[in-house]
Amino acid sequence: MRGLQAAMLALPRSLEDVGAVLGLDKQKMKEGKELIRYFCVPCKPTKANGGRTRNLPHHAPEKWELFKTYCKRDVDVEKAIRQKLRHFPIPESEMEMYRLDQEINDRGVLVDLALVHQAISCESLHKEIVTKRAYELTGLENPNSVAQIKAWLTGRGMEIDSLSKKAVADMIQETDGEVEELLKLRLLMAKTSVKKYEAMERSVCSDGRVHGMLMFYGANRSGRWSGKIVQIQNLPQNHITDLELARNLVKQGRFEDVELFYDSTPNVLSELIRTAFIPKEGCRFLVADFSAIEARVLAWLSGEQWRLDVFASHGKIYEASASAMFHVPIGEITKGSPLRQKGKISELALGYGGSVGALTSMGALDMGLAEEELSPLVSTWRNANPHITQFWWDVDAAAVRAVLEKRRTKAGRIIFEYKSGILFVMLPSGRKLAYVKPRMAVNKFGRDGLTYEGISENKKWSRIETYGPKLVENIVQGTARDLLAEAMLRVEKAGYRIVMHCHDEIIAEVPEGFGSVEDMCEVMAVQPEWANGLPLRADGYECAFYQKQ
Repeated sequence: MRGLQAAMLALPRSLEDVGAVLGLDKQKMKEGKELIRYFCVPCKPTKANGGRTRNLPHHAPEKWELFKTYCKRDVDVEKAIRQKLRHFPIPESEMEMYRLDQEINDRGVLVDLALVHQAISCESLHKEIVTKRAYELTGLENPNSVAQIKAWLTGRGMEIDSLSKKAVADMIQETDGEVEELLKLRLLMAKTSVKKYEAMERSVCSDGRVHGMLMFYGANRSGRWSGKIVQIQNLPQNHITDLELARNLVKQGRFEDVELFYDSTPNVLSELIRTAFIPKEGCRFLVADFSAIEARVLAWLSGEQWRLDVFASHGKIYEASASAMFHVPIGEITKGSPLRQKGKISELALGYGGSVGALTSMGALDMGLAEEELSPLVSTWRNANPHITQFWWDVDAAAVRAVLEKRRTKAGRIIFEYKSGILFVMLPSGRKLAYVKPRMAVNKFGRDGLTYEGISENKKWSRIETYGPKLVENIVQGTARDLLAEAMLRVEKAGYRIVMHCHDEIIAEVPEGFGSVEDMCEVMAVQPEWANGLPLRADGYECAFYQKQ
């Protein structure tokens, strides 16, 4: 509970780190890890230790005394942390969600071990074949060596700055013959598809299931879940049209047929990772997810009514966005039209204050947009969404006022409050996001901006800059998380046993003959009392193995 309570205050979860951040008089002893290894882990029998496999107190009395002190210190630190955080108890609503989370983790997900084993074997064999061909083609001592490949390519008139995936893919378009073949081999050698299969193989339990893959409150900026053990939050999508055929070929060990029927064996193995999760006998998976949930929440919080009208009707936000941006009737914007592409990339990149850099990162140039189109596209999107744009800066101003004036402020449905050295942001659900030790400082743009202490991208506790659009991103994702959490409680109470969830998607293991996709989606899309006016929709499908439709 201490770890969860700390996470809800945007503090580190670990005892050592949270003690340091809170500045406790007594800190966790750093010698602990070595002492735990010495006394709690079996040791290798040697002549020097008399052939023993365990270290006992009498083998190292001084270490044992230090170990006892370490254990007592841990208790002291736990008590000191509890005392420090006593005014911030975990709300019962979150405890209810936490209990369900533990049930889901304990329940686990069944793994198709036959597929897992064969996928690992297929990858190993494929890599061996590809590497052998690279040896034959180049004569290099190690064709996996970046330096050796660069030298080989340079000797054939190529100017090489990078061998990144994108750089190699771009060079392939401009080469032929042996150079083209080596570059293709390079991509194949660099791509690994088995790490998640290996994680499944390592972590599967005696019941054939993997347990404990979900971390409650793993993302402390928003409160969303994160993944562990087998990281299910970033599983590759599957685009193979004959997915079941590919799955059967790999599972049956027909690797030559995989090579024959598909362009890339690693891609096949990558796309089959999801399918290694299967329902138990007599059940099937029902999968349901919120449709465009972040875009809906952003429109609702900001009061961008035309977008709410779209979501309450046909839901074609890319087409509607292009229509609003370029003043073209929505009926003229077809699925393959350039205007829809511009609407889509704008929707994906610009909702949280993104500009030209965000469009580029989202692949705008790869989609065929010219560089000179990007800046006008940003302006056009913001002009078409004035309430969203205003909401960014209303949130920014309200957060700054709360910190500077130490009083409660408001931006739309969001309430800001400074208390005990923490900026709290109350979401419509009543849950609070936390920003520790906020203060104003000169930011990277040379202007005064809001900063706070937290766990940065390099996993270190440090001071982090933020501003309105970034806060809005946290608020929107936090609200989407609360909608998912409440939906999970309803879905579970309706009899759909959840075994996994990922982002805004719920995967339930359901007996044959019970329930339906339509019913589960209807339960999921019920509007909470606090979300009045937010148009929710869930879509779903059923499957005999996990997949992404």
